[in-house]
Amino acid sequence: MKTQKMKAKKGSFLTGILIVSLLLSMNVKGQSAKRHYKAGVDFIESKKFEFAIDEFTKAIEVDPDYTKAYVKRGKLYDKAGNKDAAIEDFSKAVVFEPKNKELFYFLGRCYNEAGKYNLALGALNRATKLSKRELAPYQEKIKTLLALERFERAREVADTALVIKDNSLNNYYMGVISVKLEEFDKAEKFFNKSISKSRYFVLAHLDLADLCRNREQLDKAMTHCNHVLNLDKKNIRAYHIRSDLYVKELEYPNAINDISRIIILDTDNPKWYALRGSYYQQFNQHLNAVNDYSVAISLDEENPDYYFARAKSYEHSMNFTSAAKDYETITQLSEYNVDAKKLLDATKARLFEINRENDKPEIIIVDPEPKSGTILELPGDKETVLLKGKVWDESDLDYLKINDKDVRFEKKDNHYEFITDVDIRGFDELVITALDIYDNKQTGIFPIKRTEVNPPRVKIIAPYASDNNLIYLESNDPTLYIEGQITDESHIRSIFIEGVTASYRMDVENPKFSANIDIMNKNKFTVVAEDMFGNRVEKEFTLNREAALLSEDNPMGKTWVVFIENSKYEVFASLEGPVKDISLMKASFAKYQIHNIITKQNMTKEELEKFFSIELRDLLRSNRVNSLLVWYAGHGKFVNETGYWIPVDAQRDDEFTYYNINTLKAAMQSYSSSLTHTLVVTDACESGPTFYQAMRSIPSDRSCDNWKDTRSKSSQVFSSAGYELAIDNSQFTRTFANSLANNPNACIPIENIVSQVTIAVIKNNQQRPKFGKIAGLEDENGTFFFILK
Repeated sequence: MKTQKMKAKKGSFLTGILIVSLLLSMNVKGQSAKRHYKAGVDFIESKKFEFAIDEFTKAIEVDPDYTKAYVKRGKLYDKAGNKDAAIEDFSKAVVFEPKNKELFYFLGRCYNEAGKYNLALGALNRATKLSKRELAPYQEKIKTLLALERFERAREVADTALVIKDNSLNNYYMGVISVKLEEFDKAEKFFNKSISKSRYFVLAHLDLADLCRNREQLDKAMTHCNHVLNLDKKNIRAYHIRSDLYVKELEYPNAINDISRIIILDTDNPKWYALRGSYYQQFNQHLNAVNDYSVAISLDEENPDYYFARAKSYEHSMNFTSAAKDYETITQLSEYNVDAKKLLDATKARLFEINRENDKPEIIIVDPEPKSGTILELPGDKETVLLKGKVWDESDLDYLKINDKDVRFEKKDNHYEFITDVDIRGFDELVITALDIYDNKQTGIFPIKRTEVNPPRVKIIAPYASDNNLIYLESNDPTLYIEGQITDESHIRSIFIEGVTASYRMDVENPKFSANIDIMNKNKFTVVAEDMFGNRVEKEFTLNREAALLSEDNPMGKTWVVFIENSKYEVFASLEGPVKDISLMKASFAKYQIHNIITKQNMTKEELEKFFSIELRDLLRSNRVNSLLVWYAGHGKFVNETGYWIPVDAQRDDEFTYYNINTLKAAMQSYSSSLTHTLVVTDACESGPTFYQAMRSIPSDRSCDNWKDTRSKSSQVFSSAGYELAIDNSQFTRTFANSLANNPNACIPIENIVSQVTIAVIKNNQQRPKFGKIAGLEDENGTFFFILK
């Protein structure tokens, strides 16, 4: 037991000794680090900075956590320009003192000067967060954001700096930022304010001078440059800007004098000699320019721009040998000098340019001789043509091509001659290109007129022929009177219809023709047309007698339906509804006496105007149509009490690009006299009071057996209140189609359909459709009937 107590006492004694030793060691270590630190501070006071760095390093080696030593050494590294070492020291110091705003500022500034702007921004953000009223971190952050080209954010920081202190430097920064944001009026305002707070602030004067120069405010720029030079006779930038101002004013001697002053201040900088050389060039003093470029070359022998510029002055001095030597030097430099490589092509071009002429070659075709100067009239069965020609040029030809194929040529006394077979299959023109060795290029385009190649085009006007050459007959007469038109590049030799010679004027291009032909027991006929060069066309037309059967018991007479289906818009939203709606209406009309259906899709404004004003007018008159239904499905607009159909090429909010349905009315007036019944249905928008004349009440007792209803003229319009994009088929169209499909009677007047559509639309919580007469068109209180087959 006694032994155990003795061992315990001995262990406690040893532990105590270790603790005391450790404390003594730490104290000695701390004293040693402080001694080195104090020695470093003393060296700073005596301006022995390298010794100071050594002492601070020793202090850190003794005590790696010695924050003050890191800070002192970091500042010395910063002062010596060793930014990476300074950054390393400040980065360690902020670990020990994470709330030291000054350390983060030093770190951010060093990052900035080392070009590490993203890291600088992080450090400076910490600095401004720790002290929101310290000005220096904000000003340093502005530099960082400018370098990162985050100009809007830089402006926010500069605004904060101005709030802290509205001084000359902060206004200057706002001016610099405004220039970057191309807000030049603001920039000028801030620079002027900066100057007003300190008229000796040279940077503000110079940046304002630069701004005024770029804005062609030369007098203002000159004033600021002169002010700076009054303050500092050795300010190189002020001389530089002022020299450019003198150049803009064409005062080259003054510009040259300013660069000469710079050269005195910065003698060994080749760029000033090169700049003065460029001024001498502009002043047309090329010998002086040569001298300056020669000095620049002596200071920088591998700058190809100096050789290139000197060669230019040699050329102007007519010293082509020396110019060639400079160009050759650039060629040699290009083997390893990237900048010289960029100038290599230009160098070769300059060597070449010494003898350049700028006249384009002149191309002449001798055989076959062109008509009207350039047109080649060639037989239609020709696949190749033997072409003879000449090219006149002062220089050697590089190449001659016909339709991109090389052609051999032979040099004569003062011109070139060529003769070659040219394949003209598939070509409408010969493109002959001549290029001389100086890139003077001439392209001659010679259209080929193959009047014998293109067959005539046949169009039947009356009776109307559909796009698939189908003709609906309105009676069962054994003979048919036909009117048509031939379109061809040449005069027409003959026109036959089922062997009958058509009547036409042979001396007129694109003549109209007519003929009476026998169609008894025939379901088709053929038109054969031939032009004066033997080009022949045979076009077959099919006869459909269904309409003739309809006409016999149809009190409405010949009835046509025209659908305008606009769905694929360029600017407005495309629609699916019109396609489906028109398809639905065609199916509904299948059991009614409709003699012809014309469908026009995706029409532009120009096409709408031409169709209703000219094409439809001619078709209705030629085919003696009695009743016409025009149905529009697509976008519509109702603006200023006027309805518009929206063409597929319409622009938003531009009424001029819309199709005013009053234009439709004006077009219809030209052929309303030949129609008994006209009905316009627009499933797009209201028609407006200038088009639509409301009825006091809708007659409900219309009958197709009443000759007054069927034979008296009618001009009616039925319009919905807007096209709904949210549904596939409009309620308006669906009910219209159902009214036709479910009609049990021999006929149904439009008034009955209007009543059913109105009820359905109102039930569907949509606006009430409009039904009435078309204002301005003749109406005798008749109405439009749909007659069952």
